[in-house]
Amino acid sequence: MARSGSNRGLSIGYRIGYRLRLIGLTIFGPAQLGEGNDPKARLERERAARVAKAEAGRRAG
Repeated sequence: MARSGSNRGLSIGYRIGYRLRLIGLTIFGPAQLGEGNDPKARLERERAARVAKAEAGRRAG
């Protein structure tokens, strides 16, 4: 049975930290940067990598 929700195998601590960093970058971050050096885009790429790693671990084990 597949899990419902959006946690995708990430811990509650990571999810809370991710949201706090995202909010902080939204409020206090730089105005506009290109895709290569945008901190919000980097944060989203890091989360996508962690989700992919968690899903691979679930499939393997």
